[in-house]
Amino acid sequence: MVNIQWYPGHMEKARRDMQDSLKAVDMIIEVRDARIPLSSANPMLDQMAQGKPRLILLSKRDLADETVTKQWIDALSREDRIVIACDIAKDPNVKKMVVDASKKLTEAKRQRMIRRGIKPRAMRAMACGIPNAGKSTLINRIAGRKSAKTEDRPGVTRSLTWIHADASLEILDTPGVLWPKFSDPRTGSKIAAVGSINEDILDLKSVAMDTMHIIRRDYPGLLENEFHCESGIRTDRMLDEIARERHLLKNDGAMDADRAASLFLHELRRGAYGGISLERPDEEDNKDLSE
Repeated sequence: MVNIQWYPGHMEKARRDMQDSLKAVDMIIEVRDARIPLSSANPMLDQMAQGKPRLILLSKRDLADETVTKQWIDALSREDRIVIACDIAKDPNVKKMVVDASKKLTEAKRQRMIRRGIKPRAMRAMACGIPNAGKSTLINRIAGRKSAKTEDRPGVTRSLTWIHADASLEILDTPGVLWPKFSDPRTGSKIAAVGSINEDILDLKSVAMDTMHIIRRDYPGLLENEFHCESGIRTDRMLDEIARERHLLKNDGAMDADRAASLFLHELRRGAYGGISLERPDEEDNKDLSE
């Protein structure tokens, strides 16, 4: 199991800015990756959230296992929390879903304003999430224009920006933030597998093998069928089989395991192997879900 840590200086500044700005918002819109709904939840957010209602948006639904995603929606839902799964880039009703859910979560506060004789103002939400989870794409879909810079690499958004989403909702966009230390190395490995950590610092072979172990456990035969290899092969030999199947050779004719690891992870991230979830709410380690 690879032990990964990635917490650049700009993330610490973003965390402080987020903590200061939380005082000015009524709710939180948290974007998580539907393939890893628990690992992509920032534990620092629970400490900073101050009990504010939360909309959890499970992004990249098209890349996850639909059945498992439904299980996560049930497991993560609370009285003050709405959970929605979507393909942020393609689902036509993303903005409406977010606005409607935000109105529902803040309705009690609006009613308190009305009872006190105060004309309800637009509710304010903070949008946050780990790098590359789809938050900037969400902001652009809601704003109807390219407000937030988006790239298929983590750590692009660096500043806080207010977005007018609707007459009843304003959203504060924030940078993608991880946390200083992963208490469980499996968390870092899963986050790396979906592309939310800068690849320059990664041992891609270790990340690939960690990920293949999960897939072979939960989706028996999938990788063996994809790469035409024997079912009993050890996971540490799978990279050679991928290199053989995809014709990835070194100059001396040996199998190029490094290129095989990179290819495997990039194919996984674009959904080449079908909808795959890398964690499930009924796993023993996940039964005590984060609040």
